[in-house]
Amino acid sequence: MLYLYFVLLTGSVLLLVAGIVEQRRHYASLHSIPSRVLVNGIRGKSSITRLCAGALRGGDLVTVAKTTGTAARFIHPDATEEPVYRKFGIANVVEQIGIVRRAATYRPDALVIECMAVMPALQEVNQSKLIRSTIGVLCNVREDHLAEMGPTLDDVARSLCRSMPEDGICVTAEKERFHILQEEADARNCQLIYADPETVTDEELRGFSWFTFKENVAIALVVAELLGVERRVALQGMYDAPPDPGVLSVERYQTPEGKRLAFANVFAANDPESTLMNINQLLDLGAIHRPLNVVINCRPDRVERNGQMGEIIPDLQPDNVFVIGHPAKSAIDAIPAEWRDRAVDLGGERRSAEEFMPALLGRLAADSSLVAIGNIHGQGEELLEYLAELPADESAPADTERPSATAVPAQPARLDPYASYPMAYEERYQASQTQEIPVVRIPVQPSGPYADAGYADPGPYQQGPYAAPAQQTWQQYTDEPYGYAPADNRGQPPRS
Repeated sequence: MLYLYFVLLTGSVLLLVAGIVEQRRHYASLHSIPSRVLVNGIRGKSSITRLCAGALRGGDLVTVAKTTGTAARFIHPDATEEPVYRKFGIANVVEQIGIVRRAATYRPDALVIECMAVMPALQEVNQSKLIRSTIGVLCNVREDHLAEMGPTLDDVARSLCRSMPEDGICVTAEKERFHILQEEADARNCQLIYADPETVTDEELRGFSWFTFKENVAIALVVAELLGVERRVALQGMYDAPPDPGVLSVERYQTPEGKRLAFANVFAANDPESTLMNINQLLDLGAIHRPLNVVINCRPDRVERNGQMGEIIPDLQPDNVFVIGHPAKSAIDAIPAEWRDRAVDLGGERRSAEEFMPALLGRLAADSSLVAIGNIHGQGEELLEYLAELPADESAPADTERPSATAVPAQPARLDPYASYPMAYEERYQASQTQEIPVVRIPVQPSGPYADAGYADPGPYQQGPYAAPAQQTWQQYTDEPYGYAPADNRGQPPRS
């Protein structure tokens, strides 16, 4: 018995020593990277990670990046990338240790890395132990992962704040719950900077050959300025950066009956607010048009989300609502009664695309749009594979004022970041990277008073549009229990 105790004690000591050695080795790798940017939030993390990395590369900073979204990618300083290998296809936050160690071999100026944790406790561990970011990004607070971070959006905001760097800087485009983020930032002695999307002009947004949002670009520009990259070169670096595989895209197909179809894959925006934002942007840009049809893919483990997608149908005003996946009833029952007659149940656990797609395409008009929302897994993947086999619509217009579907390189389906993905998607993505991405070079833009702002001296951000949301935003909170009044001269909402 004494022998067993000795073996247990010896093993415990060896494990403790190995853990200490591993921790010191990891911290040495971290400290060899001067600037570490951790991107967190609900929507757009992968796109923002790529935009930030592109902006810093544009400023000649040696930058390594890692995304977790559609398919995890390690992005080298020359913008080439490769998938992140995961044993058994299972994601684990511990993989960040290997990413940091690999990134450190480049002796980079900056590491831009996407937060892959959902549970609040893991988000804190990811920041305090694994990344120790010097600049944090909290892009937005949306209605998702409520079971882990909720139940309310205020709870989600506070959970996300666990990734804020202590004694550091955090950049956000979240407007409605900025006051909550400010409270959490003050508790961590973290300087919170608001990235105002209105500072991004329409002309600057036209430079992208793929769809993105002003909020994402504004965040990347603020991060770039904090690290001393001038606005013009930061924008050009973003234009040159390859998009995420799950970037919002539109493909144009011709059905077997000769109908023209503009298809938008919006599976990536799997919360109602982001879904509406993406579809409205595509309609505004003319990338899709009416008559509009919606397909909702349901999953048995996402019943609440299925219902959320059904609830937004009146806002989309589609001609047809096709429901696939299982249980289809969870989405149909959530559609308001006056719109329910437009719902077509094509669901079922084991129905293949060859069974339900002919019925779906048969109900479409001669020239219409189809938007896919909800969850991609299951019949959503089969739908994408079926459409990918259809011939492209060569009669689609080639030139529009804004980036059109034909200008966007073909992208693979949006995949769950925490699941393995078929090799077919990887091959399609690698093939898309060989296509030339058109770059629109814009005239030199005035850099403004923030061009000389560096990470070591972020003082200029205490004033002007990057300090906090516009003053009228804070006026609406004067009746709230937090008691905020209009912003003071520092651009932050004071307490009354």
